[in-house]
Amino acid sequence: MHAATIENSEFPISGRPTDVYPSDVYSSGVSWGAVIGGAFVAAALSLILLALGAGFGLSAVSPWSGAGASATAIGAAAIIWLIVTEAIASAMGGYLTGRLRTRWRSIHTDEVHFRDTANGFLAWAVAVVVTVAFLAAGAVSMVGGAPGENASQANTAAEGYFVDRLFRSDHPITSDNDPFVRSEAARIFDYSVLGGESSAGDSAYLAQLVAAKTGLTPADAQRRVSDTVADARQAEDAARKATAHLLLWIFIALLIGAFCASYAATIGGRQRDHVRAI
Repeated sequence: MHAATIENSEFPISGRPTDVYPSDVYSSGVSWGAVIGGAFVAAALSLILLALGAGFGLSAVSPWSGAGASATAIGAAAIIWLIVTEAIASAMGGYLTGRLRTRWRSIHTDEVHFRDTANGFLAWAVAVVVTVAFLAAGAVSMVGGAPGENASQANTAAEGYFVDRLFRSDHPITSDNDPFVRSEAARIFDYSVLGGESSAGDSAYLAQLVAAKTGLTPADAQRRVSDTVADARQAEDAARKATAHLLLWIFIALLIGAFCASYAATIGGRQRDHVRAI
């Protein structure tokens, strides 16, 4: 094996292993200082770019109908910005990881390339964990509750809206047992929307409650019950699809970030090895 074919060989020119740089062969392949430093840089840059994107997004939307960008345009722009943010932040963190790691003089170039790739990947993984922990803590503190509690409150609010639609009337009638009737109807309605095998008797009973409250005919009350349940199921399905699409795009963005961090670490590592002492 010629020395010219190996830039960083495990066997020095003398032919005896570990003659010149004995510590390189047995040293760790992970430069944790460089990994942690690159990870924090990637996490910080991710937060900065996410804040910038959120600012642009909020300035583009409007609470008034027909004003500002459409929801489709905002969603597409958010996905593109998420991918760009992950790519830029991960590449910067990976490059710094490769550039700041220790120099392995007596290691074969293939092993050096693998170590740089692994260090970049580790920096990306640490950055993702730090970013997710920070965003989760911030979201919980801003909303003021646990994520499960907030989701439960949101589901309760949506359920209450559809139940109110059931009992909407041009001539509202109040009674002492109105809260009990609404709570009972909400439980039946919620069971039906969530996919429970509600019996025909439950649907007929719910239609009777609606007819008694609103003054509708039994046929109109039954039609209202069927339409409202269908609309609620459609809303649940739309929310499920939107969440699934978002998670898929997050997966793609993180996958791109892992590749950018690993590749950028090899670039930084090569530049680190080319530095010559004066």
